[in-house]
Amino acid sequence: MSTLHVETNGHVATITIQSPPANALSSHILNDLSVELDNIENNQSIKAIVLKGEDKFFSAGADIKEFTSFQDGSDSGSLAGKGQELFNRIENFHIPVIAAIHGAALGGGLELAMACHIRYVAEDAKLGLPELNLGIIPGFAGTQRLPRHVGAAKAYEMILTGVPISGEEAVEAGLANQSFSNDELFVSADKTAQLIAAKSGPSIHHIMKLIPYAHTTQLQEGIQKEAEAFGAVFGNEDAVEGVQAFIEKRKPEFKDK
Repeated sequence: MSTLHVETNGHVATITIQSPPANALSSHILNDLSVELDNIENNQSIKAIVLKGEDKFFSAGADIKEFTSFQDGSDSGSLAGKGQELFNRIENFHIPVIAAIHGAALGGGLELAMACHIRYVAEDAKLGLPELNLGIIPGFAGTQRLPRHVGAAKAYEMILTGVPISGEEAVEAGLANQSFSNDELFVSADKTAQLIAAKSGPSIHHIMKLIPYAHTTQLQEGIQKEAEAFGAVFGNEDAVEGVQAFIEKRKPEFKDK
């Protein structure tokens, strides 16, 4: 039985984690999420993803019960490697993934959210990496992604104390884009996804490749990549349609070509 529910609305796919009571990230969930990403990659009509949790939590972390089955360090290393590979895939995905975080995003749950491209949070959500409370450390790249979002000092504080921060504090720290009431959260995430999905598919794909260059290359190299992509999109039908629609003061009808 799948641990995920996937619903498609136009060009947006909403993936809901369904593993009560806390949506803990078991190996089963990681496998199911990988399969759903495969399905979305094969469905070229999908241009944005919303990722959320069912019931009270986004995800309260890794499945601690699964830890008790580990025979040695190689088992835990295998799980960490699986999670890191999947989260890297999300971060490098060809379309944007929006995390809609309510309740709690702790440990692996926060590490999953940090791999997403946009993070919307409920004002009273709890976000943190409490692994040190268990005598372990983050294993799904939490020690690497958190400092990139909040800076080293805040990352030290959050990881070493294990104390979570609220959704509002996450926005202030740069960990989340915006905070909303619980009633507004999922509506707002879907609204943003639909707004993105109304754009030309090829343009979205270029942006998903270009923005990471700001962190991984010298400025001049990134600028060169942007210039190449800028020239490429002007060979697309959508570019002709978009410019013509602007001139005619109407909404463009993109065909993702």
